[in-house]
Amino acid sequence: MRPNKIKQMWREGKCATLGWLSVSHGFTAEVMARQGFDALCVDLQHGTAEMGDVLPMLQAISQTDTVPVVRVAWNDPAAIMKALDLGAMCIIVPLVNNAEEAAKAVAACRYPPVGMRSNGPVRAVHYGGADYVANANDEVIVMAMIETKEGIANLDAICATPGLDAVYIGPADLSFALGMAPRADNPDPLHIATCDKIREAAHKAGIKCVMHCAAAPFAAGAVKRGFDMVMLTSDASCMAAGAKAQLEELKAKTA
Repeated sequence: MRPNKIKQMWREGKCATLGWLSVSHGFTAEVMARQGFDALCVDLQHGTAEMGDVLPMLQAISQTDTVPVVRVAWNDPAAIMKALDLGAMCIIVPLVNNAEEAAKAVAACRYPPVGMRSNGPVRAVHYGGADYVANANDEVIVMAMIETKEGIANLDAICATPGLDAVYIGPADLSFALGMAPRADNPDPLHIATCDKIREAAHKAGIKCVMHCAAAPFAAGAVKRGFDMVMLTSDASCMAAGAKAQLEELKAKTA
């Protein structure tokens, strides 16, 4: 089976980069995949994509060696299995509150006897290889998002869930959980300390921790703080920032 590059990087002690797809289009996915991210996530929770958009976006990503990731909208086994069958090599599950919910997410990502995933990798077998079913349990990554008060309270139990590969920090909802307004790259000391607490709990349990960032300076700090993967930027934010920068430069030069 095709090896999961992110798992390989983690075994070597490297921090991986993750890009984000909020726009539901194959060409956008292809352009982002060619920029050099280690992995790229199709966002079904807050992005504009629906399940019907996932296949062409994963096909676009797989023209490169970028690892295809899908964040599902909910901890729904049917959606998780469908995304995997279409070729996702990593699943991010939002709003995981306790170990039971984490175990449910893991089970949907693993074939029996380890989990409950149904056999039918209609595209994944072509992308992953003829021996996909025999090796998918070892190569597919499953991440649980820690971003609620209950999730923080049950942090150690979630991290100890057998088969869970990583926890993923959702900083905006985590801000809500901490009584703050959501913001990108939150510098508040309590927010920073909570993120570090999550990272430490993950590492203590022998799993990885991922930080969702909005820009390179904050992401660089997260790398230095020991996070194992950083989400750096999205297609939509890059498009808006690039257009705005060009307009502002034009206005400045023609004022």
